[in-house]
Amino acid sequence: MTERVTLPRPLVISLLHQAQSRPEFEVCGLIGARGNVPTGLYPIENVASDPRHRFCLDPKGQIEAMRTMRERGEKLFAVYHSHPSASPFPSAEDMTAIAYPEALILIISLNTKGTLQMRGFRPQGCTAEEVTLAVEES
Repeated sequence: MTERVTLPRPLVISLLHQAQSRPEFEVCGLIGARGNVPTGLYPIENVASDPRHRFCLDPKGQIEAMRTMRERGEKLFAVYHSHPSASPFPSAEDMTAIAYPEALILIISLNTKGTLQMRGFRPQGCTAEEVTLAVEES
């Protein structure tokens, strides 16, 4: 049975807006949660040498986001990034760069002819298992 992950609508809207606001680059960041409920969105600058085709979280931004999560009583829930010109599936580079194997991977694709697409994955060693994403309406 596939894992089901529920995301609050305001968080999903913020993620999609962030990806659309910089369509030429991979945007990236972290999501914090209290319990299993995602509560905080932490955009982090992409410092990759080629931000059009890969992402690398700015170390200072990453440390600051993790500190803020701890202060707010959150734990790391997900690492997200966008794919401006690729499908919303983890690339080989995405899989080798996983720094938080316990965190969900969220990928937003802008390569979908007018409709944004977001998929979630749970790291499983060198591969990832897709989860079912649901949007909480309340």
